[in-house]
Parts: sequence; structure tokens; C-alpha cells
Amino acid sequence: MPMPMLRAVASTWWCRLSLVSLAATVAPSSVTAQQTAIAPAAQTSAAPLPAYVPAGQTVKYEKDVQALLDLDRTTPPPQNGILFTGSSIFRQWEQLTTQMAPLPVFNRAFGGSRSWEMLYYMDKVVLPYKPSFIVYYCGSNDVNAKQDAAGIAARIESFFERVHTALPKTQIFFATIQKAPDKRAQWAVVDSANAIVGRYASAHSTFVYTIDFNAVLLDANGALRSNLFKPDSLHFYPPVYEEFTGVIKPVLTKAWAAH
Repeated sequence: MPMPMLRAVASTWWCRLSLVSLAATVAPSSVTAQQTAIAPAAQTSAAPLPAYVPAGQTVKYEKDVQALLDLDRTTPPPQNGILFTGSSIFRQWEQLTTQMAPLPVFNRAFGGSRSWEMLYYMDKVVLPYKPSFIVYYCGSNDVNAKQDAAGIAARIESFFERVHTALPKTQIFFATIQKAPDKRAQWAVVDSANAIVGRYASAHSTFVYTIDFNAVLLDANGALRSNLFKPDSLHFYPPVYEEFTGVIKPVLTKAWAAH
């Protein structure tokens, strides 16, 4: 073969060999990039919260509610009894059963619950008990979370409506949101929320009743008895619950006898 032709064949052969080597080098990284491009994105978004949960808020106390469910298995509550439910004001009522005896009461208040958490968990720790009476205290922590009176009252009323729909014979006793020192600057919100729920109770008096706990917290001159509160200016020293008993037990005893 003439020398010029031999050089041309060698050059062609070298070019083909270089292209094959380049393809072998590039192909794996190209496939990896393609696979990365078509791989499904990781699921990072949680399930949307119900509409009644205020914007910017979350739902807490899942572990607290689970603890109550565990308690139900080891210590079943009385059938058709009197359920006390709500936030830490009731949760810390340690002598409730003794102080309310012989009424068949049981306590399933949890955490520092807000009104939206009461709605969120009521299918687990309210409705299954089928209580004859429900004593409800919640709203303090809504106020501390800067929620407005109309929203607080609407969620409380929604709780009442859901109870009445599921358990039409159950009577509900609304313990008014207390005017604690820690929310003194927001007492107007407390008063407004209590007034709205009070009007609802008056309009639905066949199944909702109001019990004013704030009367216990005032002295003869209408001033707040600050000595009743622990250093957090929100929760009560144990003797206060004896005074609460004096307010609520006669109401429940009369209603239970009629029941």
C-alpha cells in the first residue's frame, strides 16, 4: 500500500478509536444525570392541617393524648360518666375524683391544649367515652397565642356542635376562660370570648350551660386574688380547686339527679 494511503487509514482508525473511548467515558455520567433528572422528588410536605387550625399554628400533644389512651386500657373510665376535658387548668386538678365524689367523674384534660387541639383529638379522647356530661375548660392558651375572641369562641362552639351531633343526649358545661394575671393585658379578649360563648349557651340551653369560674378568683371588692396563682401567674395552688368544687359540684349534682 502506498505510504500516503497507509497514513490516511491509520488516521481514520485512530479517530474511531478515540470516539469510542470518549463515549465509554462520558456515557455513565450521562446516564446518571438522566436518572437523577427523572427520579421522583422526596416527599417532604406534611398532611395539611384542618381549616380550624389558625394560620401559623401547629397541633401538639400527640404523646399526651396517647398516654390518655393507654390509661383508658389500664383504667377504663366510668360508662356514661362525667368527663372533665380541656387544658392544663383541668389537667392539674389532681383531687378531682375525690372532691367530686360520689359523682362518676373522670379527667382527660391534656397538655396545654388550645381549642383547635380539642377539636383535633375529640374523636379519640371525648366522643368514644359517650359521657352523659362534659365539663369543658379551654381557651386560656388561645389567648396567650394571640388569637382573637371571635375565633376562640367559634372553635369552642364547634366543639359543642360536634358533641351534640354525635351525642345528642350529652349535656355540656362550659367553664369560663379564667382571667389570670399572665394575660391581664388581654382580659378584654377573655371577656369577649366568654360573652360570645355565653350567648351561644343561652341560645342552646337544652344542652349547654355556663359555669363562671372567674367569680372564685375575685375578692369582695372585685379585685383579682393574685395569691391564688402559682409563680407562672397562670396555674393555681391546690386549695383553689376546693373553691372550684364549691362552684361546680352543686350544679353537677343537681343536673345528675335530674338526669
